Amino acid sequence: MHGTDIAIDLGTSAVKIYLDGKGIILNEPAVVAVNVENDEVVATGKEAYAMVGRTSDKIVVSHPLCNGVISNFDLAQYLISTYLKKISGSKVVMPRVVVSVPCQITEVEKRAVVDAISAAGVRKICLIEEPVAAAIGAGMDISTPHGTLIVDIGGGTTDMAVLSLSGIAISRSVKVSGNAFDEAIIKYIRRKYNLIIGQRTAEETKINIGCVYPRKEVITHRVKGRNAMTGLPQWTDVSCDEILEALIEPAMQIVRTIQEMLEKTPPELMGDVYTDGIVLTGGCSQIYGMDMLISKKAKMPVNVAEDSQICVALGAGKSIKFIDDIQNKAYGVLNPLSAAY
Repeated sequence: MHGTDIAIDLGTSAVKIYLDGKGIILNEPAVVAVNVENDEVVATGKEAYAMVGRTSDKIVVSHPLCNGVISNFDLAQYLISTYLKKISGSKVVMPRVVVSVPCQITEVEKRAVVDAISAAGVRKICLIEEPVAAAIGAGMDISTPHGTLIVDIGGGTTDMAVLSLSGIAISRSVKVSGNAFDEAIIKYIRRKYNLIIGQRTAEETKINIGCVYPRKEVITHRVKGRNAMTGLPQWTDVSCDEILEALIEPAMQIVRTIQEMLEKTPPELMGDVYTDGIVLTGGCSQIYGMDMLISKKAKMPVNVAEDSQICVALGAGKSIKFIDDIQNKAYGVLNPLSAAY
């Protein structure tokens, strides 16, 4: 482990770690369970995720990363340190790290990410913007003077950018993604059935029957929760058409942001994008009909990348080889990494 460079995809819903030469070696939920009486961490990752909605008053399960940025610094630092120790076996002075960050992140938010990771004993940290990492992970060549449009629909944010010459020509970030879809399902089921369901049930429903474009066959999924009026347990079967009704508004927010970005894209790059189409990455790109909806509204072809859930981590990993070049900002050196600390 000692002396091997790594890449980290700090997602709102999951943390993925890529080890140079080995690929993705860790993919765990970005969740921490804390005992509120003594502020001790009880569990992290999959163990903590299993507790969501099932804890006592003493234990709080929280997401230290919210909308792609750190919302609880101490817990984020603990989570990162735990995962780095997990892959290294013991406390080793970690070498160099590439970390993916949302494209419209502030300097303060960048600093928080750098500080949280450097506390784990890292020598050098380089940042890469998520759309750039996603494009590299999807196997696209972004080093040429040719426009490429990538849309990364993650757990906390949807990041999109037109890329050319290893950099971002224009980008947008919208806080509508996996978590927003879950919230939309929770609100819809409460409004329609007077049924209160938890975030995990909403996520299962989204994965099983979620769609943003009409399916050919109607499928149903049973949701269980608590009746808002009586407080008693209740279940109901929900159809994919109902979930379409719940998810179409957040999905359209993503579509409108894409349309707005396309309006501002330089004409030469727009021609390239129109020819090649849009590439979707991120976990929520797999929701049924997401590609069809965007294709219909943007009037251009849309493709979902292979291994779309792990594209950002793969791209950050493939960018490790550029760490040495980042100090050399000479003309002609095109580096996808955006900053070094």
